[in-house]
Amino acid sequence: MARYFQIGLHDLRSKLGIIPQDPTLFQGAMRFNLDPLEQHSDHEIWEVLNKCRLAEIIHQDKRLLDTPVAEDGENCSVGQRQLVCLARSLLQKHEILVLDEATASIDTETDNVMQKTIREETSRCTVITIAHRIPSIFDSDLVLNLLNFIGYTEKVVEFDSPTWLQRDGPSAFSKLVNEFLRRSL
Repeated sequence: MARYFQIGLHDLRSKLGIIPQDPTLFQGAMRFNLDPLEQHSDHEIWEVLNKCRLAEIIHQDKRLLDTPVAEDGENCSVGQRQLVCLARSLLQKHEILVLDEATASIDTETDNVMQKTIREETSRCTVITIAHRIPSIFDSDLVLNLLNFIGYTEKVVEFDSPTWLQRDGPSAFSKLVNEFLRRSL
């Protein structure tokens, strides 16, 4: 028998963080972009900035946390915008973090920073990663591999741990990993 529960919209939003492929920043100060509801101390903000390797960049402007951010974050690189979104989520201590192609448009160095930070700072958080880049999911506990058919209907091809899927002979996931490894040599 299926069990259902209800959760209020406010509770859901307070527990859920989303980092999309196209990150959103707001015109205003960096502090506002990280803590729009003014719930955290400067010390907490600097902690997440250090974890996301952004503190050094913020220190380049004498206004520090009051450094202005242009509309849509246009005065930041895409990678910096992604890291600000990650810092915002870490500051909020979300219980669920959804990465929707979050590393698709960033360079390898920023991708590595994001992956390392997520690995180190989200142990008490469920991370759902939607990705086409194989390295983005190597550290995942479980992989759900979908096959997209014409007409946008998806079919579950496989679901298991990355280790098991690679051990499982000619799985679709192991083929993707092998193809990635061949291209990176």
